[in-house]
Amino acid sequence: MAVVAAAAVILAITPSVGSAWSLARKQAIAHHAPFPGPPVSHRFSAALIATEDHRFGSEPGVDPIAIGRVLFAGITGGGDQGGATLYQQLAKVLYTPNQGGVPTEIKQIALAIKLKFSYTDPQILRMYAAIVYFGHGFYGLQAASCGYFGRQPNHLSWPQAAVLAGLVQAPSAYDPLTFARLARSREQHVISRLVATKTLTRHQAAEVMAVPISRLTANAGGCRA
Repeated sequence: MAVVAAAAVILAITPSVGSAWSLARKQAIAHHAPFPGPPVSHRFSAALIATEDHRFGSEPGVDPIAIGRVLFAGITGGGDQGGATLYQQLAKVLYTPNQGGVPTEIKQIALAIKLKFSYTDPQILRMYAAIVYFGHGFYGLQAASCGYFGRQPNHLSWPQAAVLAGLVQAPSAYDPLTFARLARSREQHVISRLVATKTLTRHQAAEVMAVPISRLTANAGGCRA
């Protein structure tokens, strides 16, 4: 009961997310990324959701178990508890960039819930894909897809989509142009999540992993007009 009351208070004192779309537009423009851009490609969104937030669309913006961990950490003085949903990740980029600590995580939870009930899931994905950092100086899905693979997002192959979805956790560490071996390891994790969510079969996953990173990035450098 106390947790419910605390959640109600936090939601009440957290600002509205009515500005999210305009904030996303401002960030995208600052990084020369199109906004809102085309709908997020199926392969990338499937890979992203399978890896970062497999209950995306059905959850209330947050993982209830993760909320409990954050609140417990706040009481005990624990650190970052992880497990942020895509709604929380978007809230962080839009409203609390470069901020950390349990109070900030609690604010992100409240903002994530408001984002969930203020925007459609396709809108959430379009905001996220337009502004998230993919490493190597690439902000937004289009810049990353063109920069790493030389193709537009709607033409991504499954292995390329998996590499990009894996980048959002640690963009610099998994940069396929600089750290091909680490990028390959992360790609394998994403593909395993696609199998776990039954998006790909094991046979399809094996075919995906048969394509070397060097072939994926053979046309890196930008999309041709």
